[in-house]
Amino acid sequence: MRLGMLAGYLPWRDPAGRFSWLKLGVLLVLLGPAADLLLRLLTHDLGPRPLNQATHVTGDWTVRFLLASLAVTPLRAVLNWPRLVILRRMLGVGSACYTGFHVLLYCADQKWNLLVVASEIVLRIYLTIGFVAFAGLMVLAVTSTDGWQKRLRQRWKRLHRLVFPIAVLALLHYFLQSKADVTAAVFAAGVFVWLMLWRLAPRRFQARLWLMAALALAAPAATAGIEGLWYALATGVRAARVLAANLDPSAMRPSLEVLLCAATVLLLAIVQRLRDRRGSSKSRSPSPSRLSPSTEAVMARPGNTASKGARKI
Repeated sequence: MRLGMLAGYLPWRDPAGRFSWLKLGVLLVLLGPAADLLLRLLTHDLGPRPLNQATHVTGDWTVRFLLASLAVTPLRAVLNWPRLVILRRMLGVGSACYTGFHVLLYCADQKWNLLVVASEIVLRIYLTIGFVAFAGLMVLAVTSTDGWQKRLRQRWKRLHRLVFPIAVLALLHYFLQSKADVTAAVFAAGVFVWLMLWRLAPRRFQARLWLMAALALAAPAATAGIEGLWYALATGVRAARVLAANLDPSAMRPSLEVLLCAATVLLLAIVQRLRDRRGSSKSRSPSPSRLSPSTEAVMARPGNTASKGARKI
């Protein structure tokens, strides 16, 4: 009995307790960055400040997996793939685990002097913002279980909607700690803009192809605007120069990367619609080897010439 209950908590099983290749694949994706980071730590491949570098790497993956968890619902609707929803909790908890490693590595880099860690969090605004985001993700991860969902009932949904302001805080922390090079942070912000624009659209339009096409234009434009505004405020570089750089197709700016991602989603949605139409047309067409009862009755009438011809054959 205990083994059966334990099997239900295995991360490669679906809610019905069956083995899921999809969940196993995502689990391997979640473990991949940690395994790579551990290998680099053991082989001294993280530069002169390995703990500091590892802290940044885990922070990057926290944001990536957080955005991936937020992308589950839009992709489920756009691609008409209901089973995708079983990955949302796994990706969210994975993001929380990486932010936990992120904080632990920061403490290790400070030689486990918790007074210094606490003072840095209080005195440095970007660390304060990051710590609030970390605490929020931890709360959401702990309360993500079925037990907490039953315990909190309607309050559970309200609690887990905090993931959106938490994501904003995480992105702001990402920008502030990136200092001069905010390329990765701008790309993450552009993806978040796409996700939020999709959620703000009326539900009846969320699976429409024209909305995907509109988002493929709006999200990159917003990404370029975010990059220009950031450099103008943080470094004094004119926003017009940054926006002009985004118009150069030879430069792989974050706005172009967001455009490629949005275009990929649009292409996948088109392919899915074509497959759905082909499947529905096949299901509607009658089988040539078998006639419907009404057609057989008409063919069997005594005066029907086709019926006579069929008998001769």
